[in-house]
Amino acid sequence: MSIGNNETQQAKTDIQTTSKSPDQKASTSTLLSTTPSPELAVVLMAMRKLREAMVATARVDEFAQRAYMFIIRTTILLKHWESYHAALLYLLRRIHIITPLSATEVQEFVGYYILDLACRQGDLQTVYKVKSDYKYSDRKIDRVIHALVHDDWVVFWMVKGKVDGHVRALMSWSEKRMRMHALKCLARSYFTAEKGFVERSTDSVWAALVKDMEVGWELDGDRVTIRRPKAR
Repeated sequence: MSIGNNETQQAKTDIQTTSKSPDQKASTSTLLSTTPSPELAVVLMAMRKLREAMVATARVDEFAQRAYMFIIRTTILLKHWESYHAALLYLLRRIHIITPLSATEVQEFVGYYILDLACRQGDLQTVYKVKSDYKYSDRKIDRVIHALVHDDWVVFWMVKGKVDGHVRALMSWSEKRMRMHALKCLARSYFTAEKGFVERSTDSVWAALVKDMEVGWELDGDRVTIRRPKAR
């Protein structure tokens, strides 16, 4: 793989720029990361300054590689996309060209990039381009992409329960969308259902569905009334 001047400049620019997810088109506030605690904010700022310093000095050596890997893994778990997105691009587009990652590391970080594209940004077209560029294949990641393309919430929740924390954190950007789709499927298919079935179908507890998803179905004991038959 090679990198031209334009791509190098773009990698540098990505330190200060970020991309939008589908949810941001509807509401900017839905995409902003949760406000960090004062202590965490200091750590995030320190990591940002470190990244900016390495870009400004064009460091692409092993130290920069290890530092970026640490930053990406940490901020993914924190769901601070403003940090990990730019770092992922610089690691793959710039550092990897000069100081190559191992095959295992390429698999890991390209996988993170693909999941961010698919789950947060909803950019499936670029997902397939990246998979082709890096000749990437991973059974679990492929199942996540398939589930998103086909709105298959059953497979989505199944895979979510079998992956590590980093992949799970990236998948969480699509949870609300998949949960809403599952609720719509239940609404079209059932008049009543067991509470446990509704919770398993949405990968959420009832109280959270009422609060976060504004579910207005009636709960009577362990039975949920989704809709009532129309009177004739």
